Amino acid sequence: MSEPIIALSGIRREYPSGEGTIAVLKDVDLSIEAGEMVAIVGASGSGKSTLMNILGCLDRPTSGSYRISGVETSALDVDALAALRREHFGFIFQRYHLLGELTALGNVEIPAIYAGVSPNARQERAEALLARLGMAERVGHRPGQLSGGQQQRVSIARALMNDGQVILADEPTGALDSHSGEEVLRILGELHAEGHTVIIVTHDMSIARRAQRIIEIRDGSIVADNRNTVEGEDGATSSPAIEEKPPSEIKTSRLRGFLSSFQEAFRMALLAMRAHKLRTFLTMLGIIIGIASVVSVVALGKGSQQRVLENISSLGTNTLEIFAGKDFGDVRSGKITTLVVSDADALASQPYVAAVTPTVSTSSTVRFGAKESNAMISGVSERYFVAKGTKLSEGRFFNASSVLEKTQEVVIDENTRKALFADLNESPVGKVILIGTVPARVVGVTKTQQGGFGSSQNLSLYLPYTTVQARFLGSLSLRSITVQVNDETSTALAEKAVTQLLTLRHGTKDFYILNTDDIRETITSTTQTMTLLVAAIAVISLVVGGIGVMNIMLVSVSERVSEIGVRMAVGARRSDILRQFLIEAVLVCLVGGLAGISVALGFGGLFSLFSSNFSLVYSTTSIVAAFVCSSLIGVVFGYLPARNASQLDPVAALSKG
Repeated sequence: MSEPIIALSGIRREYPSGEGTIAVLKDVDLSIEAGEMVAIVGASGSGKSTLMNILGCLDRPTSGSYRISGVETSALDVDALAALRREHFGFIFQRYHLLGELTALGNVEIPAIYAGVSPNARQERAEALLARLGMAERVGHRPGQLSGGQQQRVSIARALMNDGQVILADEPTGALDSHSGEEVLRILGELHAEGHTVIIVTHDMSIARRAQRIIEIRDGSIVADNRNTVEGEDGATSSPAIEEKPPSEIKTSRLRGFLSSFQEAFRMALLAMRAHKLRTFLTMLGIIIGIASVVSVVALGKGSQQRVLENISSLGTNTLEIFAGKDFGDVRSGKITTLVVSDADALASQPYVAAVTPTVSTSSTVRFGAKESNAMISGVSERYFVAKGTKLSEGRFFNASSVLEKTQEVVIDENTRKALFADLNESPVGKVILIGTVPARVVGVTKTQQGGFGSSQNLSLYLPYTTVQARFLGSLSLRSITVQVNDETSTALAEKAVTQLLTLRHGTKDFYILNTDDIRETITSTTQTMTLLVAAIAVISLVVGGIGVMNIMLVSVSERVSEIGVRMAVGARRSDILRQFLIEAVLVCLVGGLAGISVALGFGGLFSLFSSNFSLVYSTTSIVAAFVCSSLIGVVFGYLPARNASQLDPVAALSKG
């Protein structure tokens, strides 16, 4: 004799009740042969629904043995039980349990998605099942657009989707009018006639009499198991069965099944987000603010850094300033006269030097017409302007012959132009000014140089250093030497070489060197530290946004318990449920991340409208990092809600629906 399709032995199901337990099923023994139509009858609270849940592998017995086609279910893990529900059972629920976001066709296709059926094959089969059940013209309608009888037909089509051997119907006519109920019972009869094992759970004896076998349950125990002669059974005919493809023909590879399941999870995530637009936006808001803050702060930091470096570059790029004296503040520096022009000439011959200029300085009164002001007089060579990166607004610089001939040519800055020539409607170039008692002809006007340290309002005049030495100072010693290092040489190495050369020439180290790269590195380090500090504050908002995502997803799980139960009932694995909710969390964060980046870029554009001399400098790395960060937030903070969803008990989930 062949093994019965269902065999229960000593099945007991207990639930906690206060400090003890209550037994809902008490040592139930039951076997059902393939192809039978069985009705399980009992009053409310008799245990019939609990028995059906155990039969359908939605619940596990506390003790006893339950075998399906000879397979002991107690030895199976949750995914193996999901596979049994997916491949051997079809569920028809009293309350239909259709997913409101999907059409009739979409609801019917769900079991096939988890079974790895190809999209074309499952659509073809779902359409054929709905057409057989008189729903051909309603395949595109959502559950809210269908009557109760139509929804139950969709539920029946879903139960048949994977061609399960056993159809479990829990009060299938309980929510229907008499006409619709009769239609559903007729369909169940047809399914039985086609060879399906049909198990109906009902409290209505008139419905039970439609079955071949009536099992009565009372207080958790089977009190009767009778064979029933169904009128017209021997000569019963039914509507022609649809041509059904066996699962082996309609299933695809595991990879295709995974991709199909992933696509379904992605689509459901989009539907859930669209169905709750306000909640989704509020969830995204924290991510948007966090990502926008991080990207903007990094751009602001880089913009500040770039601006500072430009200002330092305007003082002269890769330059070393050599001063007389042991160090800053050396009171004897004015008496040290060993820094001379020959030192500059010696440095100019070094391979790492791009330009050298001796520098002397003094201060004097400068006059033009009735205008008079104090000014800083700098004596420099023609290479000074190259080393310092000075630009002209008009006129020219003096040249090497001017230095050699000690000409009385002067280059003035913009402050001097404003102080002495503000009332002049023509160029100051060519005008003669009086520096102390020495007349000098203006040959050029420099553009305003940014980055000066506390001297931006001073008047600065530049003459050949030979002229200043002869006409103003009467000394051949230098205040400083400016060395521009070539691009191929590190300024640190150049500083070391200059120190060795001058120490050798002077016999002692009676000078100190100001390395502009040190200033640049210090300021760059400071701006980076400030950027990092503010970015850390922005990251806090990202974390807060992530916690918001987690909270909202937890709420979403509690709201969609019924949906989770339905998906598990039709064969979804825990990994399928985990994937769906995790995708939704990641999707929310990704969209929020893209929106945050857009907000940050928009802020930069708006900022540039109000600030002409400063702009945000966006970093591709920071934008990519922000995008990756939003993805990780979705994964990290979405995992707990998704895991909670996947750990739900199918029976508990369905009972809350």
